[in-house]
Amino acid sequence: MATATETLPGTTPTLTDGPGERRGRDRFHRGPLRWVLLVVAVIVGLLMISPFVIMLLNAFKSPDDYSAHGPLSWPTEFYTHGLKVFWDRVDFPVKLWNSIWTSGLVAIFGVALSLLSAFAIGIGRVKGRLWIVGIFLLANMLPQEVLVYPLFRMMQNIGLNNSGWSIVLIFTVIQAAFGTYLLSSVLGTFPRALLEAASLDGANRWQILWRVVFPVVRPTLSVLLIFFFIWTWNEFFIPLVMLTTNDTQTVPIALASLQGDRMLDVPTLNAGTLVSLIPTLLFFLFFQRTLTRGITAGAVK
Repeated sequence: MATATETLPGTTPTLTDGPGERRGRDRFHRGPLRWVLLVVAVIVGLLMISPFVIMLLNAFKSPDDYSAHGPLSWPTEFYTHGLKVFWDRVDFPVKLWNSIWTSGLVAIFGVALSLLSAFAIGIGRVKGRLWIVGIFLLANMLPQEVLVYPLFRMMQNIGLNNSGWSIVLIFTVIQAAFGTYLLSSVLGTFPRALLEAASLDGANRWQILWRVVFPVVRPTLSVLLIFFFIWTWNEFFIPLVMLTTNDTQTVPIALASLQGDRMLDVPTLNAGTLVSLIPTLLFFLFFQRTLTRGITAGAVK
């Protein structure tokens, strides 16, 4: 139990933790359980970063060095020819630009479409709201193998086959399905008093959306923007089917092109993976504070 400490006359007494509470905290912070949790956290952390360490080691090995000493040995020399081979073989600048602009547009369009759809469902209170949200949830559960053939035929019919815009359209809808499902649940609990006050002040639907709703859900939208970019960047199956020429393909397809039926140049593949990882790593580090603020603000609200 908390106890009041003795104070000078005329001052407000302060509450301090009782002996039982202090002993309980000291037992947790200083006892053996703390060290057990610390050891487990260190082991899990090492297991998580070990694939990246192995990739870094093999990215600077020669094929002969890899064949002679295996993937876990230290490189005998600083071999950078694999990076040059990957860069030239797949025309990496073109693949990088294709991934950047398609992922960026999907992130922007997907967030905008999610906000508009969720505003109509969560705040507009359209009829059959639960059924609509259930359809969006079902759309997120469908495997891409089910969608790829009708999507391919549709893009052929509208003249967007082998075009990056097909990836933008497809994944804008796919990502917006998840964003709508998430935001509609959030906006369904939006304070009605704020909406009624804005309506009484003469605000129309668009003004309520941009001046009342948008500032409140902006942290959540920032998180969705980051997730949509990274998810689209990592997509492989649908871009592999839709994009058939080198000038339209993305980074994951470039990595897959290094794997042959009977031969695999592991050092070059690791070098390519390292180069391909750098843009997304820089993107994550640049928006890390935004991601943290968005998750924290969403948790507080």
